[in-house]
Amino acid sequence: MAAIHSSAPSLTLRAGSEAIAHLREHGLRPEDVDLLPGAAGGPKALGINGLDKAVFGDFLTRARVPRTLIGASIGSWRFAAISMSQDPAAALDRLAELYTRQRFPKGITATDVSRRCAAMLSELLQDRDQHILRHSDYRLVIVVIRSRGLMAHQGPLGLGLGLAGLIGTNLFSRRATGLFMERGLVCSGDAPLPLGPLNDFTTHRIPLSADNLRAALLASAAIPMVLDGVTEFPGAPEGVYRDGGMLDYHLDLPYQSNGIVLYPHFTDRVIPGWFDKPLRWRNGDPHRLRRMLLVSPSPEYLASLPHGKLPDRTDFKHYLGDDAGREQYWKTAIAESERLGDEFLELVETGKWEERLKVVNS
Repeated sequence: MAAIHSSAPSLTLRAGSEAIAHLREHGLRPEDVDLLPGAAGGPKALGINGLDKAVFGDFLTRARVPRTLIGASIGSWRFAAISMSQDPAAALDRLAELYTRQRFPKGITATDVSRRCAAMLSELLQDRDQHILRHSDYRLVIVVIRSRGLMAHQGPLGLGLGLAGLIGTNLFSRRATGLFMERGLVCSGDAPLPLGPLNDFTTHRIPLSADNLRAALLASAAIPMVLDGVTEFPGAPEGVYRDGGMLDYHLDLPYQSNGIVLYPHFTDRVIPGWFDKPLRWRNGDPHRLRRMLLVSPSPEYLASLPHGKLPDRTDFKHYLGDDAGREQYWKTAIAESERLGDEFLELVETGKWEERLKVVNS
């Protein structure tokens, strides 16, 4: 497939205050990267596939050190794919292929969508669950929410009222949304997570095991009204578990890194929760993000793509009845994302990333 050539930069680089100081002193070295977040965002992940392959399939392999991967929704699926294989690039391509092939006809129920997503996850992981749990370099943390109040309803009426209450409450106070949901961090082992105190919301640490890995991944992607919440979740407190991106959309967490928090992202902004998207004044905490290097597609790159954007969920409606058209559009975006990876590796090799740095969430 022909690439869209452009002399404009394909990447935007933003960093926190301590990350900027660290990078200027030591450069961008793989051995300094000890933590990587993965945001919710559905099909947007396809649009940075090439960047992911460069980061995980090339850059990080140059220094084999323990790293924590913290993902919500599609972020957790990306990281599960990366952790299940000795060939992260091939696994990411497989995830992109399976996701692109998904078809959801008009009128499909949340239960049917859930079944199709479970089948896709099974096709992706096959029998590689233990590789994820025992990976020598990567420790996976899957972010979910435990529903409270009306959000725990599975029926559309009660859940719809819960969502309305959540949206209205969030407009006035992000912390007050804790009335509707609690955070769950699903991870293996007893070692502390590289996070400071999580005092903003009730947070459950749930042991990750072979018994609940797939339940956790399905829960982390269970968008209310689109997929059913997950109730069969071994090792977790009883409840209805849903998409972790509702609470931690872009993972504005109190990271504790000794080096760099490297964040391959869909956008150059860190938005705390799903319902904060339209609230331009609600951004990630600069102190929490002080050691973060955020790498995302540039406005010029996005403008060069079909429809001027990355793939997203609205494409299912836009291309309703034309799945072949949507799949071709997504395949073009996936192919073009190789430019993102090529530029990232070029910046690493040349050191020219420094002149491109901007402050995160500025």
